[in-house]
Amino acid sequence: MKRGKKSPTPKKKTGAKGSAKSSPKDFAKKYEGPPLKIGSEFTVEAVVPHEWTIQAFNPALPAVLSTPRMIQLMEHATVRAILDQLPAGSISVGTRIEVDHLKAVPDGATVEAHARLAGFEGRFLVFEVAATAGDILIGRGKVFRAIVEPGKHGEKARARVDQAGAAG
Repeated sequence: MKRGKKSPTPKKKTGAKGSAKSSPKDFAKKYEGPPLKIGSEFTVEAVVPHEWTIQAFNPALPAVLSTPRMIQLMEHATVRAILDQLPAGSISVGTRIEVDHLKAVPDGATVEAHARLAGFEGRFLVFEVAATAGDILIGRGKVFRAIVEPGKHGEKARARVDQAGAAG
């Protein structure tokens, strides 16, 4: 019985479409700004207004913090954690969220959202995030962001919409 050659194992892709993790060196090949410090962190605090509750959307529901507003606080913390390290004229944009909303808290509660730059996956920054109300862990997970130049980012977005409109 003849044995054929094994075909080479395909390389795993990195980033949002693949699952292979990359090192800071891989990130540095794609990123041309100053180095970002692993461990950079920031905490934001807010008192939950009624408008941030699920009851604000449906009066039949309880007046507890909505998941989108909790995530908004987490995202804000990620932005602030690296803001002073970004190249001039660059911004970071959210690309993926993996968050569990664990406990409900009412309007009037003080919530803290904490973000810490944990590492990189391809060209994406990976933040560990958590939200607490006092000693209560109300949410945790990961937020992924990319560094972009706002003008180019906006132009690409407009081009997609223009192209989709022309096709329809």
